[in-house]
Amino acid sequence: MTPAGVALVGYGYAGKTFHAPLIAAAKGLRLHTVVSRQGDVVKTDWPEAKVAADLGAALADPGVELVVIAAPNALHAPLARQALEAGRAVVVDKPFTLTVAEAKDLAALAEARGRLLSVFHNRRWDADFLTLQALIAEGRLGRIVRFGSHFDRFRPQVRDRWREADVPGAGVWYDLGPHLIDQALVLFGRPLGVSADLAVVREGGKATDYAHAVLRYEGLRVILHADMLSAASDLRFAIQGERAGWIKSGLDIQEEQLKATGRAGGDGWGLDPRPGLLIDGETGARAPVDGPAGDYRRFYDQIALALRGQAPNPVPPDQAVAVMEVLEAGLISAERRAEQPL
Repeated sequence: MTPAGVALVGYGYAGKTFHAPLIAAAKGLRLHTVVSRQGDVVKTDWPEAKVAADLGAALADPGVELVVIAAPNALHAPLARQALEAGRAVVVDKPFTLTVAEAKDLAALAEARGRLLSVFHNRRWDADFLTLQALIAEGRLGRIVRFGSHFDRFRPQVRDRWREADVPGAGVWYDLGPHLIDQALVLFGRPLGVSADLAVVREGGKATDYAHAVLRYEGLRVILHADMLSAASDLRFAIQGERAGWIKSGLDIQEEQLKATGRAGGDGWGLDPRPGLLIDGETGARAPVDGPAGDYRRFYDQIALALRGQAPNPVPPDQAVAVMEVLEAGLISAERRAEQPL
């Protein structure tokens, strides 16, 4: 099978750290073009890739079959629309768009044009999340009654970058919220309502840097939290079930591995160095739980197969729209200071 040519739009943190190495590692894909103003950097990292000044130039090349959007969040919808209208398959980095209306519009366009459209919800392939899915499927926790999921960081200094500026799509709810929401929806489906508190807590902060949301389900509460001012930022998951609980510290290792090497794979790839603890409700016995290695490469491997009709889309548009519905409900809830039903 001839690898599909990929045009990566954007070579900032997401494009450089995640998408370029993962695309290059995929069996059925080839990093054909990078749309970036950092041509020298791109050529140093990926000498065989072409560099284009804008998406239009990349779309003029018949060798480009798939477009990956890793530009700032506010550009996701217009760039994805441009690529779909040009007849290309599209992957969009999270968040899918800025609004539910934009997300639904792109999903409808992809369906009308018969083109693949997917969203990079890579945290489905975190080692700890795969372990948690297995624990739930095996019934080792019993019925889940409280699910806590954290992405807490300690970055007290406000940095000069668009993610922390007063611009549409900035802030932790748009940045980390999609990860937290997507994992919750994979496990539990659509909630009944969302209560969210979004705030700016750092001195000099311009964008939301504190997000706390409760998703209400029948007999279950899902608590999602992300902030930029947690010195004690170790907690990742705290799950309580009728039979047992599970506590996990530390983030999945793949992001750090990608930052360190600029490539995906190798010895120890995705192996969790800090397995979570299973705590028996009756005895209080605590035991570490080993699970599968995480592997973000699975997303793009499946994208390559989906392009050829050999596998389903790993993150179909309707699932990404559902994430946007919860994210947008959180924005409304925070503004109204009340639960927003879904």
